[in-house]
Amino acid sequence: MPSNQNKSIEDFVKKIIERDRKIFFNDYNKYIKSSSSFPELNQKSDNHSSNNLKKEDLRKNPILISDFTEYNPLHNGHFHCMKVAKSKFPEAIFVAILPGLFERSGRGLPYMLTRQARAEIAIAVGADIVVEGPPMGIMGSGQYSICLAKMIKALNTDFIPRGYKPLDSFDKVLKKIAIGHGASPKPYKIVDMDTKEILLEGTLEEDNYVIVSLSKSLKRINFDFKGKFIFVKRIEGVSGTLIRQATTSGNFDKVLNMLPKESIAIIKREIKEGKAPLHNSRDEDTILNSANSMSLNELKSLNLMTNEIAHRIVDMREKNSFTDILNLQQCISYGFSSHFNQRVLSVLEVKVNKDIISTYIDNYPFNIRVLDYKNEHVLEEFTHNINNNNRRIELWQ
Repeated sequence: MPSNQNKSIEDFVKKIIERDRKIFFNDYNKYIKSSSSFPELNQKSDNHSSNNLKKEDLRKNPILISDFTEYNPLHNGHFHCMKVAKSKFPEAIFVAILPGLFERSGRGLPYMLTRQARAEIAIAVGADIVVEGPPMGIMGSGQYSICLAKMIKALNTDFIPRGYKPLDSFDKVLKKIAIGHGASPKPYKIVDMDTKEILLEGTLEEDNYVIVSLSKSLKRINFDFKGKFIFVKRIEGVSGTLIRQATTSGNFDKVLNMLPKESIAIIKREIKEGKAPLHNSRDEDTILNSANSMSLNELKSLNLMTNEIAHRIVDMREKNSFTDILNLQQCISYGFSSHFNQRVLSVLEVKVNKDIISTYIDNYPFNIRVLDYKNEHVLEEFTHNINNNNRRIELWQ
């Protein structure tokens, strides 16, 4: 990629983060203001779900399928899961929950495309509504899993499709989740939250871990998910590495059988307009400035930042200021996973404190932000369904 194009992408990323910080704190401040003025509002919203609506209300509402996925970008595996779920309930509203603010994945890494482009692709291939999910990249996995569970509950979700990797050892876990049991990941084992039975010993592949983690979070917020999961076997032949390489180079010849044509068309347009690829770009100036200038207490206060890492950053910068991201990563990475490393970079990039994230999670989602939708009729049906749950609908501007 030419250096001037790199610079253009970097500037674009900076603008996204600056804009999303404003959106995040605007959402947060609106909640703080409303909860202090109307404390009963928050109590109401947390006590409603599709499980306690009256039967006559349920008959009026359409079936709603809520699928959480990052669509980074939307490939044939995502498309297959969507088609299977829609085929079971053709008249249902299919809602994609798409994270979210700051354009950082659950691994803390930048997405290839903006959420607006990812939402557009989702609608183009068959989703009815796309709503904004939590800012995963600046949260721990447990934090964003709880937020996703709360969003699923707030949407009055009837069914939850999830792709999984078929393994004999995982079948027992799926059967337990299917009947509404929470499954809790413990060190090298999965435990039934209802019976305390050990369901599986060992570690899980990522797609399977997401299912287990989500079931735990849904159980924690008292959402009855018995019979709600639609488990879809993951298809083969999709390579994230090849898709990233294609997006970086702009040559999609090797991935034509991995991506819907709509995905390729929108990715190409975003590249042409200087809005992609984003997955190799960060606001490095802000990250380095945070590491070099924030006080020890300010660093400690950041979400996910441990005392150990904060002290290490301060100790190292006293010898030499951080001048590149690689040196900073080496400082962070000792004893921690690469995903945690990337999340800490995202936290330094965005600068959100632990106490703010805690309040944000406790009251998530304060509003439902619609990123894209199929047509006005679908939006009206969706809005009616959400209004039964006392949530504000906000259209992305």
